Amino acid sequence: MFQAWRRRLIIGLSAILIAATLPGVPLAPVSRAWAADPVKVGFSMNITGGGAAVGKQILAGIELWRDDVNARGGLLRRPIQLVYYDDQSNPANVPGIYAKLLDVDKVDLLVGPYATNFVAPVIPALMQRGLTTVAILANAANSEFHYDRYFVMSPNGPDPKKSYSTGFFELAAAQSPKPKTVALLGLDAEYGKNAVDGARENAQAMGFEVVYDRSYPPTTTDFAPVMRAVKATNPDLVYAAAYPPDTVGIVRAANEVGLDVKMFGGAFVGLLATPIKTQLGPLMNGIVGYIPYLPAKSLIFPGTQELLTRYQAVAATQGIDPLGYTFPPIGYAACEVLAQAVAETKSLDHGKLAQYMHKASFKTVIGEMSFGPDGEWTKPGEMFYQFQHVSGNGLDQFKGDATQPLLWPAKLKTGELIYPYAAAKK
Repeated sequence: MFQAWRRRLIIGLSAILIAATLPGVPLAPVSRAWAADPVKVGFSMNITGGGAAVGKQILAGIELWRDDVNARGGLLRRPIQLVYYDDQSNPANVPGIYAKLLDVDKVDLLVGPYATNFVAPVIPALMQRGLTTVAILANAANSEFHYDRYFVMSPNGPDPKKSYSTGFFELAAAQSPKPKTVALLGLDAEYGKNAVDGARENAQAMGFEVVYDRSYPPTTTDFAPVMRAVKATNPDLVYAAAYPPDTVGIVRAANEVGLDVKMFGGAFVGLLATPIKTQLGPLMNGIVGYIPYLPAKSLIFPGTQELLTRYQAVAATQGIDPLGYTFPPIGYAACEVLAQAVAETKSLDHGKLAQYMHKASFKTVIGEMSFGPDGEWTKPGEMFYQFQHVSGNGLDQFKGDATQPLLWPAKLKTGELIYPYAAAKK
């Protein structure tokens, strides 16, 4: 009994010390004692490898959520303990990690994984065990399984595949004269395939002729031949879906071969990471891209600015993305959804949590959302931006949205499209 008492005391004091380091977070009473052992929240994350620039941001956001919850008294009067492993940005590692989380670590709750290619391999295992998860970001990962205990923070809406390109093609269709042809390019993996499938549907529905439709292997490092092949088809539009390492290669190669089109862009995950922005600098000018969240003035919700301020202080000590405009808020929000479900059901039962999550709405640091049958948002919230007037490689120009104004949807516009692509590159 003494050992159990001492363990609870140590955990309680640790949470108080954590809270003391958080600006603006009220301290819980020193006399509080935890009701039981920690609630273990498990996930895998891209901490090394090609996705690390994003994964480390998400991890920092989740850690800030843990600290906030513990400072407020935990979940069910139990402290949150994060249990996670580095998947090394390799989807093949993810199923084994989740098996370990469940069989060895005995986690109570799951979030993640991050990204389509990592989520898809895990869903069958979750289905077998009847488990609930809130994936961080994924494109239509549940469109084949239709698993009712899967939820995702990507603001895709009921038609997730098409959502990654709808704004791109609507912007193109609004130009006069309307462009006619499009080249489609994507990573040969779940993410790229789903995004390009949706882009193909959008292009055909809006009257564009597809003149190039190819994928590239995940191992591709030299994109110059790929972009020369794209250029040879003389398209008006080029839409690409790429993860961070591919993003850099495609953007550099497009400039190297002198890509001359009316619009260039797509779902470039890498362009949402500040270190990649500062690396590419003016090479990004003119690119029109998909973004799941950007803290424009109309998209600041209760707690958003405070989270970004605290994240940026942490980022300065960890050497990670200094701004964290997109991924830390999404990681934090995923955990907010899970925590609300636990608090309202007063349960860690995965069936009860999923049932609640399908019926409830959730107010988070990235806005309010509810979930449909496949765990996608009931209303789409995706946005498209354009890089404009980027000069040099300095960081300050990426603070705010002056060089990355939102163009679509119209109700969130903070700038106007510079068209064609050549004009935006000047």
